[in-house]
Amino acid sequence: MTGDISKRQEYLRQLRRVLPPDPAWEAWLARTGELPPDFDQLPSHGRLPDLLTGDDGAPITTVQEWQARRERIRQLLQQWVVGSIPPAPDHVRAEALEEQRDAATGAITRAVRLHFGPDERATLRLWLFIPATRDGGKSPVFLTQASHRDWARIALRRGYLACVYAGADGLDDSDTFADAWPGYDWSRLMRRAWAGSRCIDYLAGLPQTDMQHIAITGHSRNGKQALMAAAFDERISLVISSSSGAGGALSARDFSEQHFGEGIELLTRRFPDWFHPRLRFFTGREDRLPVDLPDMVALCAPRPCLLSSAFNDAVESAWAVQQTWRALQPVYGLYGAQALAGLRILWRPGGHETWTSIIERYLDWCDTHFGRARYEFPERLLYPQDRHIEQATTPAPARTSAARTRLDEWQRERLDLRAQINWMLGDAPAEVASPGGGYGEEPPYIAAQMGRGDPGAGVEKQQVMFGEYLCGDVYLPAGARQSGRPLPAVLWLHPWSPAGGYAAYYRRGEQIQHVLAREGYAVFCFDQIGCGRRIEEAEAFYRRHPDWSLLGKQVRDAAAALDALSRLPYIDAARLYGLGYGVGSLAGLHLGALDERLAGLAAVCSPAPLRLDAAQARRWSLELMLLPRLGHYRTQPERVTYDIGDLMAGFAPRPLLIVSPLLDREAPPQRVTPAVEAARQVYGLYGAADRLVQATPEDYNHFGPPMLRIALNWLRQLP
Repeated sequence: MTGDISKRQEYLRQLRRVLPPDPAWEAWLARTGELPPDFDQLPSHGRLPDLLTGDDGAPITTVQEWQARRERIRQLLQQWVVGSIPPAPDHVRAEALEEQRDAATGAITRAVRLHFGPDERATLRLWLFIPATRDGGKSPVFLTQASHRDWARIALRRGYLACVYAGADGLDDSDTFADAWPGYDWSRLMRRAWAGSRCIDYLAGLPQTDMQHIAITGHSRNGKQALMAAAFDERISLVISSSSGAGGALSARDFSEQHFGEGIELLTRRFPDWFHPRLRFFTGREDRLPVDLPDMVALCAPRPCLLSSAFNDAVESAWAVQQTWRALQPVYGLYGAQALAGLRILWRPGGHETWTSIIERYLDWCDTHFGRARYEFPERLLYPQDRHIEQATTPAPARTSAARTRLDEWQRERLDLRAQINWMLGDAPAEVASPGGGYGEEPPYIAAQMGRGDPGAGVEKQQVMFGEYLCGDVYLPAGARQSGRPLPAVLWLHPWSPAGGYAAYYRRGEQIQHVLAREGYAVFCFDQIGCGRRIEEAEAFYRRHPDWSLLGKQVRDAAAALDALSRLPYIDAARLYGLGYGVGSLAGLHLGALDERLAGLAAVCSPAPLRLDAAQARRWSLELMLLPRLGHYRTQPERVTYDIGDLMAGFAPRPLLIVSPLLDREAPPQRVTPAVEAARQVYGLYGAADRLVQATPEDYNHFGPPMLRIALNWLRQLP
C-alpha cells in the first residue's frame, strides 16, 4: 500500500481515538506494523459502485471482459476482506471413520476424515447422507456445515447426497489449515469456506456424486462462508445465502451503524478472526472500500443465487438486500434472461430464525435449477424502485431569493418556503384527526421479537394508538404518570433501519429511549414507514399514492405523534422536542419547518446541502425513494427549490442542534457548516443566534453513547 506515510499514521491515531478498544486488532497492528491505506488515494463511492465498470473507468459489456474483472475482484477480496488463500492441495486422502446403512431405506450415513496439505497436517471431518438410487445413479449434492445437520436430513429425503463438514461454531477443523499453511493470512470464515471445497475434492471421487449439480448453503455466519466458497470455487453450481447479512450479501455502504446494523466496527471487534483485520480500517469510511461484499455475490454469476432474508432479521436489512439484488442485475444480465431468473430474493416473515418449510423452499430452488422439478419464485421488491415510479409533475413554486436582512421579509419568505416544502413532499391525500384508543396495540410477543419489550428497571412503557392506525410507544420514568408533574417529551425519529424500526438491534450502550426516560423525559417512539413492522407498507405506496412521497408520509405520521403527545395528561405540551438521526433528522427538519408545536430539535448526522451534491439528490429521490420530486433536479441540484439550510432557517427562532461528526462520510462539517451559518442569519433576525448550535465531534456517522451525550446535554439546557 502506497501513500503519504505520515498521513496514514495520523489516520491510525485517529482511529484509535474514535474506535472502542480492540485487543485483538491492537495485537495484529503491533505484530505487523500495518497502517491504514491513504484514503485520499482511494475513490469515494457513497453507494455500491457499478460492478460493470473497471478500475480504469471503462465499461464492461461482454462476458469475456467480466471474466477478467472477476479475477481482479478476487484479488481485492483477498487483500482487504478474507485474506490470502493457498492453492488447492494436490492430493486429499480420505480416512473412513464410520458407516451405517438404514435397513428400511438403504440410505448410507458415512463419517470421514480428510487429510491434505504439507505433511497432511490439515484435516477435516465430514459426514455424508447418501440416498439409495436405482441402478447406481448419481445424486445432486447439498453441501452445508455441521450445525445444519438437520437441513441435510431434509435434503436426503428430497433425493440429495447431503454433506456436512466441520466448519462451524462448536465443530471447526479449520485451525489445522492455518497450522499447515502458516504463510497465508486467511480469515476464519475463508478457511471454513475453503473447507467446503475440500469436501468437493472428496465427493468428486464418489460414484454417487453428480458433479454438475452441487449446491452450497448456510445460515448467518455460515451463509457468509457459503458465498465465499461459491465465489472462489466454480465447481459449486448454486448458492443460497440464508441471512448472511453484514460481511455476506449486504454492502457495508448500505448496512452499517448508520442503519442500526452490524457495521464494520462491531463486526470486526466482536468476531476479530472472521475477516482480515484490514477491514477494520474502513470503519466510517465504507465509501472508500476498494471492494464490497456484494462483489463476492457477483462472482457467483451466472450460477443461480437465492438471497433469503427475513423482514425483521437483526443481522440484515430488507432494503440493503434489495440494493444488492439491484446491483447484481447488470452482471447476471450479461449472461441473458435465463441467468437473471436465477437471481431472486426469498422473503421470510419474522426474525433470524429458520424452520422446516424454509429449508423445503431452499430445496425447491435447487430442484428448479437442477431440472428436477419446477417451483415458482416470483420477483418481489418490497421497496419502490425508480424504474417503477412515474410521478405526476406539477410546477414547483417559485423560490424566493431574499437578502434575509429584515424580519418581515423573512416571514414572507417563510410562507413561500412552506409552499415549496409541501410541493416537494407531494400531494397529500385527505386525513382526519385520530381519536386514539387501544385497538391495534402491539402484542407482547411482537414487542419482544422487535427488541422493545420490557424496558427494565426505572422505566415504564405505554402504548398509544395515533395517526392512521399506528401504534406508538411512550417510554417514561417509572411512576411518572401518577406523580401529577407534567413531563417534557422527546419525539424520537429513528434512522433508516428496516429490520428494527425505532429500536436499535446493534448499538453501543443502552437503547436511546431508555436513557432519555431515566433522565426524566417522556419519549415517543414509532416505526417509520418502510421500517420495523411497517416494511410491507412501503411496497405499494406509490401505486396507492402516485403524487405523494414516503417522506411526506413520515412527516404526517410525526405530526400525528405530536397530536397524541399533546393529549396525554402527563405531558407538558409546551415542551415537545424532537431528536432525529440520519433520515430521522431529515424528517424532523421538515416537520419543524411546517409545525411550530415542535419546540426544539436535535438533528444528529443530518444531510448535507443538496444543491452542492447531485449524489445526495439521487439518494433521497431514487435510492430511498423518499422524495421522488427531488429526482427532477438530479442533474441540476443547484436548482432545488429549497435546501437543508432553508429547513434550519425555517425552524427559527426555536432551539436547534445540528450534530456534524468530523468523519461523517456523507455530511462532514465542511459541507454542513455553511448551511448552518446561513440559517444563523435568520436566527439573528429574532435575536436568537445562540439558539442554533452546531457540534462537530471527532467521530463518524453512528449514534453511540458520545452522540447521545451531546444531544442529552443540549436537551438539559432547554426550558
